[in-house]
Amino acid sequence: MTRRRGVMSDHLKEELAKELGFYDTVQKDGWGGITARDAGNMVKRAVQMAEERISRDKT
Repeated sequence: MTRRRGVMSDHLKEELAKELGFYDTVQKDGWGGITARDAGNMVKRAVQMAEERISRDKT
């Protein structure tokens, strides 16, 4: 099975990890060290940010 290429840039992932408070884990253990909950929260926040941007761009 091949690994899918990530949609989020590394910079965005790092910023979200900092905002959500688990960037220290990423630095220490890499992305494989975060919990599924943290990963889900990161995706949820990225979607929220995209929706806000779309809403803002419509006006």
